[in-house]
Amino acid sequence: MNIGIYLYEQAEVLDFAGPFEVFSTAARLSEPSGCFQVSLIAGVAAPVTARGGLRVIPDHDLRSHPPLQALIVPGGVHTAELQHTEMLQWLRDQAAQVQITASVCTGAFLLAQAGLLDGEQVTTHWEDIADLRAAYPQLEVLERQRWVDRGKRVTSAGISAGIDMSLHLVERLHSRDLAERTARQMEFDWTGNAPA
Repeated sequence: MNIGIYLYEQAEVLDFAGPFEVFSTAARLSEPSGCFQVSLIAGVAAPVTARGGLRVIPDHDLRSHPPLQALIVPGGVHTAELQHTEMLQWLRDQAAQVQITASVCTGAFLLAQAGLLDGEQVTTHWEDIADLRAAYPQLEVLERQRWVDRGKRVTSAGISAGIDMSLHLVERLHSRDLAERTARQMEFDWTGNAPA
C-alpha cells in the first residue's frame, strides 16, 4: 500500500516525521515485510524547509507520485497553503481515489479549505480549535480527542497525536497486531483509544 504524506514549507516536523516513522516501521515489521511504501510528496520536486529549519527532500511532486491508498496532510504554518489552488484540487482528486484522507494538527485547515470535511466531526491542535470553528462553521470540531475517525476522513490533534492516529491507520489498513508491534518497537505508549 502506498502511503503519501504531503509536505510544504514550514510544515511541523513531527506532524510528517511521526507518521513516516509509524508506516516505515510497520513495513519493516510486517510479514512479509514491505506492506507499506511511504513517501513524501511536495508541490514541486525541490527541497522543502520545515519548521525549525529542517530541510527535507521530497520523493515526488503532485504529478509524479504513484497511486495512493492513503494520504496524510500535516499541520504547520499553513496559511499560504490555503491559497495553493493546484494543491487544493490535488487534495480533492486524491480524496476521491484513496481509501483514507487524514490530517495531523492544522492539516485539517487544508482539508477543510478543499471542502473535504463539510458536515464532518473533526479535531485539530487544541490551540487552533476556535480558529477552525470560526473559519469553517460547517464542521463539528471536537475537543479533547487524539483523533477522530469518520471512515474516509480521519483527523488528529496536534503533533504527537499524529503518531497515535497513524498507529490507528495501521490497524485499519493491516491489523491490530501490527499496530501494537509497531508501537512497541517505537517505544510509544499507544492504547488504541481516540479520546485524549
